Amino acid sequence: MEVIALLLLALVGVGLLLLKTPSVKGHLGEKKVQVATTLLLDRNLYRRIDNVTIPVRSGTTQIDHVIVSIYGIFVVETKNIKGWVFGGSHQREWTQVLYRKSYKFQNPLRQNFFHVKSIQAVLGIPSTSIHSVIVFAGDAQFKSEMPDNVMYAAKLPAYIRSFKKPVFTDEECQSLLDRIQSARLPATRVTQRDHVKALKGRFSGASESICPRCGGNLIVRVAKRGPSAGSQFLGCSGYPKCKYTRGVT
Repeated sequence: MEVIALLLLALVGVGLLLLKTPSVKGHLGEKKVQVATTLLLDRNLYRRIDNVTIPVRSGTTQIDHVIVSIYGIFVVETKNIKGWVFGGSHQREWTQVLYRKSYKFQNPLRQNFFHVKSIQAVLGIPSTSIHSVIVFAGDAQFKSEMPDNVMYAAKLPAYIRSFKKPVFTDEECQSLLDRIQSARLPATRVTQRDHVKALKGRFSGASESICPRCGGNLIVRVAKRGPSAGSQFLGCSGYPKCKYTRGVT
């Protein structure tokens, strides 16, 4: 009996450790979005595709959820984190404060901008028909004023239903769904592994010439005005559509 009890305690301990890993936390956050949209959105009007991995110039990009409806396409990025969250639309990084410690993470609005552009490239539709949505599925508390498209998971269905002007027909929605399914890579462990590997390469020194926002090339430019006039910086080749810049290191 003691051996069984020890084994059970060990299993519980392993389970608790797994729950703290980023991959499992992310999966649980995505499940909350799936449950909320399944229960509170009409399946005949809103059709959801989960875990969409699309090939791009710099490797692959992975989108948590794509919801297709006659009212537009909703590209949903899910964050499952706890604590206080500070951030703004134009900040490169946001801050999580948990147990008096602060952690930086990429601005999810910028991250999802890349996802939106990837879906737009696949479908060839106007950007006005695609809506970027950031959902916090954990026990986070916003300590900064957030844009309307950044919300807690419970608010997502109501936000999506607030779009009431049709932009697609039912036939067009089916065509869009088919094109996404054709463009995506299989939702397998191999695809996930290769995507993670590509991400590591994209943000390593080997990929300094790749724009992290849209996947375009970074080229050296010279500032023409302002206090930095005459100095060099790296700018995206997709300018003016993509205005990503950073200093030359």
